Amino acid sequence: MRILHLSDTHLDRSGGPDEDGADGTAALVRLLGELGQLDDLDAVVVTGDVADDGSHEAYTRAHDLLSGYASRRGANVFYTTGNHDERTAFADVLGSGHVQPEVVYEGAAGERAAATTVHGWRLITLDTLVPGKGYGRLDAGQLNWLRELLASPAPLGTVLAFHHPPVALDVDVQRALGLHNSAELAEAIRGTDVQLILCGHFHLQILARLEQATVWVTPGVVSRIDLTARPGTERAVHGPSASLVHLGAPHGPLIHTLHARDPRMGETVYEADEEEMRDVIERLGPSPAVPD
Repeated sequence: MRILHLSDTHLDRSGGPDEDGADGTAALVRLLGELGQLDDLDAVVVTGDVADDGSHEAYTRAHDLLSGYASRRGANVFYTTGNHDERTAFADVLGSGHVQPEVVYEGAAGERAAATTVHGWRLITLDTLVPGKGYGRLDAGQLNWLRELLASPAPLGTVLAFHHPPVALDVDVQRALGLHNSAELAEAIRGTDVQLILCGHFHLQILARLEQATVWVTPGVVSRIDLTARPGTERAVHGPSASLVHLGAPHGPLIHTLHARDPRMGETVYEADEEEMRDVIERLGPSPAVPD
C-alpha cells in the first residue's frame, strides 16, 4: 500500500499569488509535475486546508488537478477538512472526501467523516475543523462513531487522516493550535488496529507516537515552516513538499518526504514576530476556560 500524502494546498478563488507571494495553485502544479515518476500509488490523501478561502472554485481546481493525477495511476483521492476550509463548499464539490465511502458520519454542525477500505487497509478521514479558529477538535459524535468502527478490525489495519496533529513540538503555536482533545482520541484508538495517523496543519514534518500508532505530520504544499527562526517567531519559506507512505513493507510504515525543485526554495514567504504570534494564538486558539 503506497499513499501520497499531501496537505495544506491552500488554493483560492483567484488561482494566483497572495499578498505574501505564496501561490497554492502554482505550488501544487509544480509538485505534481515533479512527482510524475510516482506511478505505483494506491491512494492520494490530502489532510486539510485544501482551500485557503473556502471557495467552490478552489475545491473544483483541487479536484481537477488531483483527480487527473491520481486517476492516471489507478488511485483515488481522499480529502479532509482543515481550519481554512468551509464545510458547505467542501461538501458541494468533494462530498464526504471519499469517492465511494463505505460508511459516512454526518454531525449536527456539518462535520463529515468517512471510511473506505483500500487493498485491505481501512482509511478513515475525520473532521477536526472548529469554525473560525485555528485549533482542532473531535466532537463526541465523531469519537463514538470512530469507536464503533474500530470495534471490528480491518483485514490489514487502519489509517486515520485528519488535519490537526495530536502531537506538538516545543513550539507555542503548535501546542495552542493542534488537536485540542488528543487524549480523547488516544483513548478511542487504544488497543485497536489503528497503525498510522496522517496529519498536516503545521507545514513541517514531525514523527511521533500516539498509543500504538505512528503519527506523521507532512510538510505543506503551499509553504514550509522553517524552525531555524528565533523562538517565539515564525518563518514560512517556499518549497512545495509531500510525503510517500509505504504500508505493509518490512520495517513499515516507511515514510519519506518529497521536495519539488522550486527556484525560490528556501526563500522567505513571511516572517511573524513574537507579538504577531501571540496575537495569532489569542485569536485562533481555544478560549480561556471559564472558572466554575
